[in-house]
Amino acid sequence: MLGLSQLDKQLLNNFQKEFPVTSAPFAEIAARLGTDETTVLHRLEILRKKGYISRIGPVFKANGIGISLLAALAVPADRLSAVADLISSYEEVNHNYEREHHFNLWFVLTAQNIDRLDRVISEIEQRTGLPVLQLPLLEDYHIDLGFELQWQS
Repeated sequence: MLGLSQLDKQLLNNFQKEFPVTSAPFAEIAARLGTDETTVLHRLEILRKKGYISRIGPVFKANGIGISLLAALAVPADRLSAVADLISSYEEVNHNYEREHHFNLWFVLTAQNIDRLDRVISEIEQRTGLPVLQLPLLEDYHIDLGFELQWQS
């Protein structure tokens, strides 16, 4: 994590949970961190461009608004990075991650309705040439996705 300022580290670590739900959330973040809103927005854009963050937004309870499912692909190792970038380019993808398994790229899709979800899945299959394993929610579990980041000096 070279080249990260103390502010960058606070932005990455402190607001994974309890993001301010106000009309001016970035101003509130700035106030909490002793800086200004313009600086916060600028640093977040730099962190996005460097690949430290892909999006800032809510994650809703599965199928609470629209429809969602967990999906996976078995991607050849030499294509993993390119396919992960493609998957991340869809606004319907909350996050994706690599796993050590035959199905090595996992992601969550959320769409307004089943038709849009099916279209995105079909498009991903067409663009990657890989079948998407679809794992719809059968039982709801809460998993805390906030992680205390460890910084190397």
